[in-house]
Amino acid sequence: MKRICPSCEKETDVIKVNGKETIAVRNEAIEVDVEYYKCTECEEDFENTRDYDVLEVAYKVYRCRHDMLQPEEIKEWRKRYGLTQKELGQILSWGGATLNRYENGALQSEAHEKFLRLAMDPHNLIKLIEESGEALSKEKRNKILNELVAEDDEAHSFEMIFEERFGRYSPDEFSGYSRLHLSKLYNAIIFFCRGGALKTKLNKLLFYADFKHFKEYTVSITGSQYIHYDFGPVPNKYEFITAELREKELGVEEVIFGDYSGYNYISIVDPDLSVFSDSELKVLTEVKEYFKSFGSKAIKEFSHKENAYQQTNNGEIISYLYSNELKI
Repeated sequence: MKRICPSCEKETDVIKVNGKETIAVRNEAIEVDVEYYKCTECEEDFENTRDYDVLEVAYKVYRCRHDMLQPEEIKEWRKRYGLTQKELGQILSWGGATLNRYENGALQSEAHEKFLRLAMDPHNLIKLIEESGEALSKEKRNKILNELVAEDDEAHSFEMIFEERFGRYSPDEFSGYSRLHLSKLYNAIIFFCRGGALKTKLNKLLFYADFKHFKEYTVSITGSQYIHYDFGPVPNKYEFITAELREKELGVEEVIFGDYSGYNYISIVDPDLSVFSDSELKVLTEVKEYFKSFGSKAIKEFSHKENAYQQTNNGEIISYLYSNELKI
């Protein structure tokens, strides 16, 4: 490949080089993968070829290490209730510019991180809205408060049961740098099961949706961990999750294949798509469309060709870092 080197100012052959760059974030060294051109004439390196800002990635890793909210999580939480940055800023007693900076990648202060975590609890957000005066119109205020009351009752039931039974894990490379979002996982399952989906295929659709979103946006959709099993990658604790859904949201029928049987899951309610960001909905739709003609056997064999599967062992949690080599 020929390029003009900014160092020697000659048009010469260049090569792509993969390497590491160390970024200091609050006195902590963060290593980031970089890809750059190297001039074969003067041997100088130049121009990061990756389509992301290395500082943005370093901040993301730092947040992950310290269990801090990612910009996407803050934005999704705000949009979930239909709030503008100005409205939420007033509810939190911040300026709108502060929230804008955090949603666009600025690293939040520790004090603001703690306050956001507290505010994200429906019970606490109810109190903040009630004390926020005229930040919202009366109609919007009542609508959001009604949603929060219902959410508060639901959130403190199943999520507590899930964490008591299986524990809680922090965001890292095995969760796609995201906390587990049970509401997103549930609604992704309902989305994929509209019209029916065999259990083996459903598990692969979830895997591809989370890993594709991580590949394109550096964060997973649901925060699920995926385990290497004989039939391909499956969400961790998936049997417990689908069992919960089968009570009200998911029908199930046994399907016979010669000497074998399987389970076909069918959505009996519509998914709540408001829990997803635009990028998440885009990826969910693309994955469902890509695999619409695949049966369980075909998608299982397809997933077995992924490096994420070939480089891991049975029962091992799969790192999202393999998503760079995803075949879709």
